[in-house]
Amino acid sequence: MTWDELEQRPLWIIPKHRTKNGRELVLPLPPLTWDIIDQVKQRSFSKHLFGRTGQGFNGWHKAKLRFDSRCQIAHWTLHDLRRTAATGMAELGVQPHIIEAVLNHVSGHKAGVAGVYNRATYAGEKRTALGLWADHITERKIIPFAGISA
Repeated sequence: MTWDELEQRPLWIIPKHRTKNGRELVLPLPPLTWDIIDQVKQRSFSKHLFGRTGQGFNGWHKAKLRFDSRCQIAHWTLHDLRRTAATGMAELGVQPHIIEAVLNHVSGHKAGVAGVYNRATYAGEKRTALGLWADHITERKIIPFAGISA
């Protein structure tokens, strides 16, 4: 995540050159996310919010090992976080095509001929979905692990 991707608050705009499918992703972030972002200090040596160098966060393997030793959860992967959010939003009543839009997937409603005609961005629906998910994880009292730094 870079600071310039957050300039149109409350949106996080991920440019197409940084997405897997080469399509820009616009996410209306909920207040919980902005509460976290507002605690991050901007550093003169980096355009990224997280990481210890100017290249952004890149210590995924070591950080996950440290996290695993603290949380003591059976085998999981970083991709499970996307799966958990998608499943959780579905269980909260978010429609599959909105979850796909949040994840920047192109299938079903936006693939093939349907995508030629359906140009909807689902901005309001994505805002609602992410707000529901933020409320859900807040209600679950997710506790941050002390000592894990970005």
